[in-house]
Amino acid sequence: MIDEKVALDESRRLHQHGAVTGELENTVHAEIRASARSVGDVDGAKIDALAGRLRSKAIDNLAETDAEIERQRRFARVRQFVDYVFYLVYGLLGLRFLLALVGARQGAGFVRLINGVTTPLFAPFKGILPTPALEEGFVFSSSVLLAIVVYVLIHASIKGLLRIVGRRSTEL
Repeated sequence: MIDEKVALDESRRLHQHGAVTGELENTVHAEIRASARSVGDVDGAKIDALAGRLRSKAIDNLAETDAEIERQRRFARVRQFVDYVFYLVYGLLGLRFLLALVGARQGAGFVRLINGVTTPLFAPFKGILPTPALEEGFVFSSSVLLAIVVYVLIHASIKGLLRIVGRRSTEL
């Protein structure tokens, strides 16, 4: 979804930039032609200098837009990586929660694997909240849910920071 937004934004920017640049160029050329017909050779040099400056500005603007689009692509790739890592964390912690909830046998290989992989992620939250359990082995691990919520908040904070850093700053 974010990639689609970035692609649409890039496409919109390029289209707008091309339209504005083309309109400006047509206007400048029309003014130059009109001025060239009505003035002599002395003003022709001024017109050529003005046209050269405007052309240079248009080229610089295109280069700046191209650099901005490339920068946005890099930040989109970083955001994709951050999203992937956090979605992986959510999935693993969610599996840990579900396995405890359904009373999965702690000695089973898959349960040991999931618990082993998620232990570093879950360790700061272990024992913070009560963990109600039934005699049959069904455990509601509220600490795992708290860990997921905290990771969601961290994820949102990182994405917000990347959005701020990656956004083009406006010059006054």
